[in-house]
Amino acid sequence: MSKKIVVFTGAGMSADSGLSTFRDADGLWDRYRIEDVCTPEALAKNRQLVIDFYNIRRKELLSKEPNAGHLAIRRLEDYFEVEVITQNIDDLHERAGSSRITHLHGELRKLRSSIDETLTVPIEGWKQEYDTRCKDGSLLRPFVVFFGESVPMFDRAAQIASTADIFVIVGTSLAVYPAASLVRYIRPDVPVYLVDPNEPDMRGIRNPLEAIRMRAAEGMPLLTEKLIDTFGQK
Repeated sequence: MSKKIVVFTGAGMSADSGLSTFRDADGLWDRYRIEDVCTPEALAKNRQLVIDFYNIRRKELLSKEPNAGHLAIRRLEDYFEVEVITQNIDDLHERAGSSRITHLHGELRKLRSSIDETLTVPIEGWKQEYDTRCKDGSLLRPFVVFFGESVPMFDRAAQIASTADIFVIVGTSLAVYPAASLVRYIRPDVPVYLVDPNEPDMRGIRNPLEAIRMRAAEGMPLLTEKLIDTFGQK
């Protein structure tokens, strides 16, 4: 029986496809304040600015492609049961062909009701109009978990993490909660592999750990081959 690999990805995964991130020195937070574009209060106060911000991000996303790291994660499915948990709101894992993906913080290619977080609709193209309404009559908003909002998919992600035989962390600082606390749900004997050129906060990881100090697009293909050679059976 094939092993189950759970892959937990963050901003570094998308950065290798050329997407702007918030974490880096030249990231989005240098140009926008969290309070102005990523909170429920901002949406209520200046709806146009918030929607413009996510339109820009969506337009950028449509010009990018999955990188070698995304494709390497997809390749693992040829040998293992694989589930991806991502903090990213882009659809690059989907476009790379991964089949089971849990988005913790929402999806940029969808909009949601302003009153029902479970009511979502896909958006064609990149532009959301300011006055578009959902079928429940409310104004549509980006399907994004804003700062200060709960993370409705966290319990599902924690359950997935608890079933891993191998846990892989790619391109996340492990600094955004509750997402970062997923590492506490891994069974004690499960090996953890970390792919990141930086120094994430690893204090919550008590498992056997191997770090690959490389960017996602470089390190993930190497790790995929290692996992196939060590644990894979087709």
